[in-house]
Amino acid sequence: MVIIIGLTGPIASGKDIVANYLVKKGFSYYSLSQIVRDEADSKGLSKSREILQNIGNELRNKHGNKILAERIINKIDFNKNSVIDSIRNPGEIEILKKLGNFLLIGVTASIDTRFKRLLIRNKESDPKTYDEFLRLEARDRGINEPNSGQQVQKCLELADIQFVNEFNSIDEFEKQIEILLQEKKIIST
Repeated sequence: MVIIIGLTGPIASGKDIVANYLVKKGFSYYSLSQIVRDEADSKGLSKSREILQNIGNELRNKHGNKILAERIINKIDFNKNSVIDSIRNPGEIEILKKLGNFLLIGVTASIDTRFKRLLIRNKESDPKTYDEFLRLEARDRGINEPNSGQQVQKCLELADIQFVNEFNSIDEFEKQIEILLQEKKIIST
């Protein structure tokens, strides 16, 4: 039976590690953030995290909270297991659950751990100062955001499985991912 796994969690929590692990296990990869990045490209905008958040919010305001998930559903190969990254609004979860055999994984880590990871990974879109990180992190979680905005905290509350990623290495985290996904019979040994 084909399964669709959604990933949610705050910035730099380790969602990419879970997604990459699943891809190694044969899952197809899709990202709601890629839809937003494509929209930024089409408008000639930079891809800073704040601008990407604004674009995602604008799309949800204009087309409803499910729009990013609706667009990704049109791209999914339903003959293969899939992982959908960057879920940030409960409306996206609502429509994905209707597909059946959908499982939401939440990935978290402490604020300090996540900021250290940001500095190490140095993505173009990432905040560069701790204050900027805290501001964008609060917005990402949904603090003072409308229902159509970023709502990662609400998404985490809807997760079927939670991973706390305070591991010092990717290998350690992947071992825990493997153990839990085997226990849940999502992957085999």
